[in-house]
Amino acid sequence: MTELSNTILEKYQIRKTKKQKTAFIEFLSRQIPELKVEAGGFGSNRNLVVGDVATAKTVLTAHYDTCAVMPVPNLIFPKNIPLSFLYGFAIAVPMLILIGILTYVFDLLVVSSIISPDLAFWLSELSLFLVVAAFFFIIYSGKPNRHTANDNTSGVILLCEVYAAMSDEQRQNTALVFFDNEEAGLLGSAYFRKLHRKEMAEKLLINFDCISDGDHILLMPNRKAHDLYGEKITDSFNATEEKSVSVIKSSRVFYPSDQSGFPIAVGVAAFKRSRIFGLYLDRIHTPRDTVTDERNIELLCDSTLHLIDTL
Repeated sequence: MTELSNTILEKYQIRKTKKQKTAFIEFLSRQIPELKVEAGGFGSNRNLVVGDVATAKTVLTAHYDTCAVMPVPNLIFPKNIPLSFLYGFAIAVPMLILIGILTYVFDLLVVSSIISPDLAFWLSELSLFLVVAAFFFIIYSGKPNRHTANDNTSGVILLCEVYAAMSDEQRQNTALVFFDNEEAGLLGSAYFRKLHRKEMAEKLLINFDCISDGDHILLMPNRKAHDLYGEKITDSFNATEEKSVSVIKSSRVFYPSDQSGFPIAVGVAAFKRSRIFGLYLDRIHTPRDTVTDERNIELLCDSTLHLIDTL
């Protein structure tokens, strides 16, 4: 990998607070002087754009913001949608149990004539609000995860590697966008989509999110991207002896990321495989997110450049 990518891994893996993001933006601006900041929208987004979105044939994207450290990983099973939702529900079970216990206590206080039924109702509502608020506070305002090699330093590095390897002609035909606030609910990409709605109406977007920890690379084009570019994508992204590559329509998998909502879009991620559960993504949002498989970066960089040349 380039010196730029190695420096990001060594010194700029934490990009959660405004100060941390500013430090990263200033660093990346020194390395890529043509980088522009598009600021605005709900959440005070600062998207980073390299190239001309209006004239580019392809837009390559990755979110650069990072998350709070969580006690459990954000497990995703892209081809087992019920299991993904079941795991999400399991994470919420402790909250539901706590709310149930509090409601039971308030009911006992009503039976004992210590509080009125009306007060018990409002205390239950307040408890629900506080528990949910605490959960979201941990997610959005908790301690920044210091290890974000896969989510999504890997995507940031991939864009940097592609940029370094592109010819002048390839740079003229390509725009790179580093999205802000993906972890806060895809806010940065939503602002970019609003700002560039006309330009993106007929333009291919490829989003890289969590691509460096797993031997099974999945490309997930939406219907229009598959119809227009499915064959070229399949021809450009080839498996190796160590890495498998599959192209599957996004309607058949579950992978929520910044490609959602764009008219012609492809999501790209790397997964591990379990005999029981199939493909899965783990470790992200925890201190165990430390794996950067350079073979994934190299494969995706070379394949992306080949695709750009065919468009």
